Amino acid sequence: MTSAADQTTTTHDGERTALRTCPLCEATCGLEITLRPDDAGTERVVRIRGDREDVFSKGFICPKGTTLGRLHDDPDRLRTPLVRDASGQLVEATWGDAWREVDARLARFVEQHGREALGIYLGNPNAHNLGSMLYNRHLVRGLGTRAVFSASTVDQRPKEVSSGRMFGAVSIPVPDVDRTDMLVVLGANPLASNGSLATAPDWPGRLRSLVERGGELVVIDPRRTETAREATEWLAIRPGADAHLLAAIAQVLASESLVDLGRLAEHVAGLDEALAAVADLTPEAVAPVTGLDPDVVRSLARRLAAAPAAAVYGRMGTSTQAFGTVASWLVDLVNVLTGNLDRPGGAMFARPAAGSANTRGEPGRGRGLAIHRRHSRVRQLPETLGELPVAVLAEEIDTPGEGQLRGLITVAGNPVLSTPNSERLDAALAGLDLMIAVDIYLNETTRHADVVLPVPSALQKSHYDVALYGLALRNVANWSEPVLPLDPGQPDEWEVLAKLALIAQGAGADADPAVVDDLAWSSMASHAPDDVVAAIDATGRRGPARLLDLMLRTGPYGISLDDLVAAPHGIDLGALEPRIPEVLRTPSGRIELAPEPILEDLARLRATLDRASDPERMLLIGRRDLRSNNSWMHNVEVLVKGKPRCTLHVHPEDARRLGLVDGGEVEVTSAVGKVTIPAEVTDDIRPGVVSAPHGWGHDLPGVRLGVAGGRPGTNSNVLTDDGAVDAVTGNAVLNGIPVELAPAGAPAV
Repeated sequence: MTSAADQTTTTHDGERTALRTCPLCEATCGLEITLRPDDAGTERVVRIRGDREDVFSKGFICPKGTTLGRLHDDPDRLRTPLVRDASGQLVEATWGDAWREVDARLARFVEQHGREALGIYLGNPNAHNLGSMLYNRHLVRGLGTRAVFSASTVDQRPKEVSSGRMFGAVSIPVPDVDRTDMLVVLGANPLASNGSLATAPDWPGRLRSLVERGGELVVIDPRRTETAREATEWLAIRPGADAHLLAAIAQVLASESLVDLGRLAEHVAGLDEALAAVADLTPEAVAPVTGLDPDVVRSLARRLAAAPAAAVYGRMGTSTQAFGTVASWLVDLVNVLTGNLDRPGGAMFARPAAGSANTRGEPGRGRGLAIHRRHSRVRQLPETLGELPVAVLAEEIDTPGEGQLRGLITVAGNPVLSTPNSERLDAALAGLDLMIAVDIYLNETTRHADVVLPVPSALQKSHYDVALYGLALRNVANWSEPVLPLDPGQPDEWEVLAKLALIAQGAGADADPAVVDDLAWSSMASHAPDDVVAAIDATGRRGPARLLDLMLRTGPYGISLDDLVAAPHGIDLGALEPRIPEVLRTPSGRIELAPEPILEDLARLRATLDRASDPERMLLIGRRDLRSNNSWMHNVEVLVKGKPRCTLHVHPEDARRLGLVDGGEVEVTSAVGKVTIPAEVTDDIRPGVVSAPHGWGHDLPGVRLGVAGGRPGTNSNVLTDDGAVDAVTGNAVLNGIPVELAPAGAPAV
């Protein structure tokens, strides 16, 4: 028996197979989940494999995707709220008691400190959850605060801002990997990350197909990553020098008359200014910073210009450095200069079914992206996209004065492990007058909360990738019904966020989340055709499903949620197609190649050319692992068992010079902190560079993560400096951190 409505197949013995999209990373793989009732009649996941009929993933799955059942059954996953009692302990509470506690504590806080003393932090998992994507905005409004922080400013804000300034909306071009002849990858390791700001399943298969058809795969990274091992060429650049290299490539293209904009020539503004801005940044001028032979750089530029189709793709490593926004701009500038922007096989724009900022409004023209409308209180770092850089969060809490943050709401985030200068932030959180967390775990951050409000597991929620399909390498759409029912009394995720918003507005502990839902619906429906609104009203849907249905019906394809329910393996909407000038939302209606705040930052970049490199100075970079997802999947035994992965990669030359041995403990010291971590001696890293993964450090008191606590690892963000940021966006610098190394226990010199 098969039912399109719930996307499941049931056999005579009660075994059931359900389909859904994996929400654990950006790849959006389709899953086939087999469930069977246990002796008590409770359904349990017995197998997860890739959905071979999924229109996008076609059966591909990574190790994380197989663990959704284990995450659901994790005994440490919170199923009831926690409230801090009079003794200071977090104890289980009913939902009614928890909401009353939230109401009382928020009311007292606002009366004593005002709303300007309250901040909110939104973690990375929000981008993978439909409820939080659609209702977090109402929570922020309900809190009435402008102190908004998110994981985006430790990850992607430079790319968002550079694309926004160039194209008018946050329209991020993605590499058309399946049709390209040459792919240049900087600061990305898609074989470990499954792609980032470039949504597609099976990156291994896609990249191998590129090489097998005679294409070039060039990986530029200080470390020979999993992706670099598959490459036709690996260039071991020095950390933090991507902007220097890309500027040199642009300079070669201009000086050797290799610039060919093709059909984009009539759609650009500022070409002469952009080329003049990099005219002196020759391969020779930047070589002391990049560590790359000028002839190698020239060859790369010439091959990019000569390739029938090519794409430059830069990701987290290009954003989390001192010149993140400049590097992000230069990625797109090089794609424009070689005629590879917005053409098959180059860097292209997705057209998401649920719509986006570049599918609404007047095609080809808009208001553009405004930034720097306000600044942080202490350090005066700039606002971007309505948020302040998370690098200032600790100082905004622990620095006295008018506007000091004394309360914080966190939603699905663990900034104590994921943001810079972790020990300072950890201490700052301990001193707050109020903290409320929406989370499924009592982790290194939420252990400071006065109230923890859990949300359902991924298997208990509907799913649609509102954000990620706007970055997809192919236009697709896939809806997932909940696989398992909510626990008795458990509100859905959107209901938790909506009710918290209402309580923050003074509606009381008995406020009905449906009020926010109806307000959200009314706001969206007021701009939609009457017949579309009537058709959705007739379905009786509420919550995220109702809002998504409207977004789909008014989106560029005019499909409905009913269409997706009837297509449980997804709908293939076709390959990416050229979208310029329609995709643009700049006031000029052109691609702005010379955004003023980005060009101004080139002066800071030039200043680094005169700094002599210290051959003995060690620089720390991060790394990803296929079985990790930031900080929150380390409590699944199958993902952390085996050889320890939280190690410090050190080149053999550096190990010999510093007296380090493979497997031996290393003391690593930076300007802000000190940690001890096991060494892993390998020639897969450039001399002078060391690498540690992020998201570890599960050894703090008060954390309830049994598996992770047994393999705590080391928190590398104890070493990252919250004083080091990208000038344009304030994005944290997490790569190229100067450190000193010594064998643990060695006497001080």
